[in-house]
Amino acid sequence: METTRIRIGVMQAVIILLALIAAGIHLSLLFPDVIFILNGLGYLGLTAAYFLQLPVPFLQDRKRLVRFALIGYTALTLILWLAIGEQTPLGIFTAAIEVLLIVLLLFQRP
Repeated sequence: METTRIRIGVMQAVIILLALIAAGIHLSLLFPDVIFILNGLGYLGLTAAYFLQLPVPFLQDRKRLVRFALIGYTALTLILWLAIGEQTPLGIFTAAIEVLLIVLLLFQRP
């Protein structure tokens, strides 16, 4: 079995932390709508696909594509919250995390 080491810098660690916070918030909302669960799982899946060496041949050479998918996913989440979400303090906090996540991902180089 071959071991692969992943180097994580400060920027990558902050990106992972922000994605985990966004996922955690969405997963903690669980009900009344299953969309929050799916949104949280989407953050986890895309973040894992971007940073981990997953045994999925299609993703291994497409880190840039996965990064843009995570940016688009985060932007779509933010846009939908602005359009139909409730403007609660938790929602505003989550939106700020998502904006920061997008900015950092735009400056991140795979």
